[in-house]
Amino acid sequence: MTKAKRIAVVTSDVPFVKGGHLIIAQSTVKALKKCGYEADLVLTPQNRFGRQLRAYLATRFTDVEEDGLGCKIHQVISFRFPSYAVKHPFQTCWLNHRLREYYDLWEALSSQLRFKGKIKESLRKKIIHFLDSYLLKHNVAKLFAQSKTIQARLKRWGNIEAEVLYPPPPQREYRTESYQNFIFAVSRLQKLKRLDLLIKAFKHVKNKECKAFIMGKGPELEDLSAKIKESNLEKRVFLLDQTDEKTLLNYYARCRAVFFSPLREDYGLVTAEAFASRKALLTTLDSGGPAELVKNGQTGYVLEANPKNIAGKIDELAENRDLAEKMGHNAYEFISKWSWEETVKKLIIF
Repeated sequence: MTKAKRIAVVTSDVPFVKGGHLIIAQSTVKALKKCGYEADLVLTPQNRFGRQLRAYLATRFTDVEEDGLGCKIHQVISFRFPSYAVKHPFQTCWLNHRLREYYDLWEALSSQLRFKGKIKESLRKKIIHFLDSYLLKHNVAKLFAQSKTIQARLKRWGNIEAEVLYPPPPQREYRTESYQNFIFAVSRLQKLKRLDLLIKAFKHVKNKECKAFIMGKGPELEDLSAKIKESNLEKRVFLLDQTDEKTLLNYYARCRAVFFSPLREDYGLVTAEAFASRKALLTTLDSGGPAELVKNGQTGYVLEANPKNIAGKIDELAENRDLAEKMGHNAYEFISKWSWEETVKKLIIF
């Protein structure tokens, strides 16, 4: 019997933070094993802001050509920065994102810096751009972008070509129980996720029976809680304490629709998970990956990032359960065509 090929799935890791990229990496390991490969997850450092160059260096010297018993690792599949710095002759990079503060978020970062800080960070930005361009052009054999948003960033910053390959929903027990009159939102509680948009929208939602449940952890928890109180929405908008998978799937299964409107998100697996649960998605034109996947008026709504506009569509769904169910069915039909088996075939080099 021919021994199964070994594949290392490599991504960078931040202590105590489980982002979407890590879930997709774990899902890739599961899919590879199901397809008959030996696969394992290798976590490389990212380091906190200002120390990323050390992480690039550490990753470069991480040995992924042999396993702990001296057996050959046949291929690497890498993800976000700086995991693609690992050295392997057969590496596929399925890019989630580079260090966004030095790319599409540079203006926001530099506007907060003083003169000396701006000079220092500008130098770091140039070094990171050089490293990324070299590594993605010369260190990987195959390059995929997880969305058109990422593909466009690669082209704009580095003139790097990449094929788009959307990740299927993580392998979870999705189900549809009902279409109760509430909107569900799940994300890390950070400014870029813009969960305050949902709170602001609920100030204008006319259907008083409609509620919102927000699941997540992060630095914006207190601020979001304060915004709910300031808007007198304590009986309509709720922050969930539990963030486990069972609770997550339970809310997906019962909600009327899902809200997800981050700022220029790379991909955003919330969209795929909502669709897998037969739920429509409310998003905005500037949300990046989510806006690519939602077919406006059929699998959800793609709106201006305006609370009143969002509120109008929430009311529309709150008043029309059948519409929400129809959109959810369309969303499921769309996402059910995505296969982990076919995805693995594209990621494999040999």
